Amino acid sequence: MRLPTTADIMAARARLTGIAHVTPVLTSATLDRRLSARIFMKCENFQRTGSFKFRGAVNAVAAVETARRQAGVVAYSSGNHAQAVAAAAAHFGVPATIVMPRDAPAPKRAATEAYGAEILTYDRYTEDRVAIARRLVEERGATLVPPFDAADVVAGQATAAAELIEQAGPLDMVLAPVGGGGLLAGIALALAAFCPAAAAIGVEPAAGNDAQQSLARGERVTIAVPRSIADGALTQCVGAVPFALLQRHGARILTVPDAALLEAMRFFAERMKILVEPTGCLGLAALLTGACTASGLRVGVILSGGNTDYLPRAPDGA
Repeated sequence: MRLPTTADIMAARARLTGIAHVTPVLTSATLDRRLSARIFMKCENFQRTGSFKFRGAVNAVAAVETARRQAGVVAYSSGNHAQAVAAAAAHFGVPATIVMPRDAPAPKRAATEAYGAEILTYDRYTEDRVAIARRLVEERGATLVPPFDAADVVAGQATAAAELIEQAGPLDMVLAPVGGGGLLAGIALALAAFCPAAAAIGVEPAAGNDAQQSLARGERVTIAVPRSIADGALTQCVGAVPFALLQRHGARILTVPDAALLEAMRFFAERMKILVEPTGCLGLAALLTGACTASGLRVGVILSGGNTDYLPRAPDGA
């Protein structure tokens, strides 16, 4: 198992230059007053494909040897990683096949198809997506691009934190959503390198706290398939690469209920005029509920994505 290093982050930044967006950091005077803190929100909802996942996907696909690229890449994802790999593969002219759950949000599936990827569906409650993807890799000689459990993917995600530090200056902590742990692991690695005084804090949906349990036990814990509106965080077990980095750099994990995610979505829409998906609201939800205390601190929050079907729709025939 190879763990990414600071050098891998720098290499990823070079690969992403001119391909991925340098996303903006937004602030809110209302939020700062409410929390008695300075909050800096890194808007990965404005990233290409609508989430931070594009960073890791580009870095991973770029790392595939040229001779192997024509066999294609395979990924499994509920949506954001699917779109990211599809778009990254299209950029490099590489065929992509994505294993997606049948109940993935319709906008995410439609966007993945629009990037030219082949989609194979499965039942997330009865079938094993990893086994399906590995079978495709063996049959086609393709390259697997995991959503979080790979050094190149984690290094790509780490670039979001590296940018945030450059844009906002020194921070006391950075909060981010946790699914398989790739984003938080990348943040922890970047903070250790570029802002060592800052704490890496992950936030999971209360119904799916596999990472929290794993860090508490000192070993990876597998849980039943969680049910939450935070579809990007519905993992059963944190990845081995992320877990090793989270342990090494002392990351902490908090949880919040789904109701808090809806409150955070509403705040973003009403007060900041931006669309953030439920998973992307996990960090702010921890602050709004008091699960994380930020008084007097400079806090970074990664808004991981903006792809959601939690939107009003016109009635049929309207």
